[in-house]
Amino acid sequence: MLRFSLFRTIELGVKSLLLHKMRSLLTMLGIIFGVCSVIAMLAIGEGASYEAQESIKKLGSNNILIRSVKPPEDNKANNSSGRSSAVEYGITYEDADRILATIPGVKRLVPMRIIRDNVRFNQSNLPSQIIGTYPIYADIGGLDLVRGRFLSMNDETHMENICVLTLSLAENLFPYQDPLTTQVRIGADYYRVVGIVREKSTAKSRAQPGGGNEGQPLDFNVYIPLSTARSRFGETLFKRSAGSFEAERVQLHQLTVECQNESLVEKAVPQIKQILLRFHKKKDYEFIVPLQLLRQAEQTKRIFNIVLGSIAAISLVVGGIGIMNIMLATVTERTREIGIRRALGARKNDIIVQFLIETVVLSVSGGLIGVLLGVVTPIMVSHFTDMKTVITFWSLIIAFGISAAIGVLFGIYPASRAANLHPIEALRNE
Repeated sequence: MLRFSLFRTIELGVKSLLLHKMRSLLTMLGIIFGVCSVIAMLAIGEGASYEAQESIKKLGSNNILIRSVKPPEDNKANNSSGRSSAVEYGITYEDADRILATIPGVKRLVPMRIIRDNVRFNQSNLPSQIIGTYPIYADIGGLDLVRGRFLSMNDETHMENICVLTLSLAENLFPYQDPLTTQVRIGADYYRVVGIVREKSTAKSRAQPGGGNEGQPLDFNVYIPLSTARSRFGETLFKRSAGSFEAERVQLHQLTVECQNESLVEKAVPQIKQILLRFHKKKDYEFIVPLQLLRQAEQTKRIFNIVLGSIAAISLVVGGIGIMNIMLATVTERTREIGIRRALGARKNDIIVQFLIETVVLSVSGGLIGVLLGVVTPIMVSHFTDMKTVITFWSLIIAFGISAAIGVLFGIYPASRAANLHPIEALRNE
């Protein structure tokens, strides 16, 4: 009997709302847009955070990156003097040996030298980054082998003139020819192409010294053995601009330290800093610790989600106020109906349930439509822009749950006001 009574009450509530379809739809708009904005904003925020975290993860959570940085005082001294004497700074081979020998938990080191130069083949001449490194860089640096092979220890030992090109550079340099086994010219020497690789993330290139500077494409890289880079290009690099040049002596532009596990990373960082402070008179280096960056990104993501969720939740509250406003107007319109029902034996609880059902139907219906629009909106954003969006299941549940709760909370006052009307006074209302 109780089940039948509740079903009958729901039926009456739905019929009452359908009598004023346009008003009911306009009442639901606040909830619809509120739920949609909550889901869409969280999806966009989650997508932005996901891309940032994935880029950091590709740097390696077990890695510590140490980059050579030119001290500001060297820049000022060089500009004021106008001389072409070489400025010496940065990480050295001795630093790498000390770190490997003294820091516990270090698994391996990957040194890098980076030279900006043009790569030539026939009439093609493209600016690129020449990266001298060890064969293990392919594992730590996040490279996918497309064709051929990467560098080998035999190449390093014999200072072979071989190179590995990134896929985008190979496609631009060899549009109609197989690049493997051909030779490209870098500086005054020729190098045989032995492999093609694809870089997993351009964020890695930005982490390299000089990555992407001077209009240079981030993924136009050429990999050669480190011993070859030292032999062919020397330790002193020259930069020419506007008829003048400056010379820099840098042994290593970047040193990647791989620890055995994540727990040793944060212990190793201060120990490496102590070693460098002891043997470097000036701070000509900087640290990039992907594990710390990842934790900062996760913290930023949480704050970002709270801010976006709070802003979007305001729309839901506004929608709830709209529902309460309409339901109060409905109580005034249906005062005589309420009086008749009370005169025929309806209790206060029956009146409260009837009006609560109407508000819940409004909020739940609006919530369902809002969830649908909230799922479609991020998909459209990803389709028409390059922005990645990630729709999480918990955001759908939270947005819909809040919309249903708002229907109950903002419906209690109008329902109580309707139930507390005196039957005789309500019957006299015209």
